Amino acid sequence: MEGFSLQTLKAYHLQATLLSHYFEDVDIETLTTVQLKEYLAKSNVYLKPSSLAHRIRFMKSLFHWLHEEGHI
Repeated sequence: MEGFSLQTLKAYHLQATLLSHYFEDVDIETLTTVQLKEYLAKSNVYLKPSSLAHRIRFMKSLFHWLHEEGHI
């Protein structure tokens, strides 16, 4: 959380909630690249390019953090 603005943290919280609702109760360790790409492809239908780019940045940050912390 260091270095992130309050606005970024709120936006990431929203993105985490949306991701969680989409995949329901799936264990994050079992998600595949194909599933994540499918999620992004479905999002692409209704999101502006800038919003989709934000979603991708969030997912990169999330999975980078999960990897760094040893969760995946």
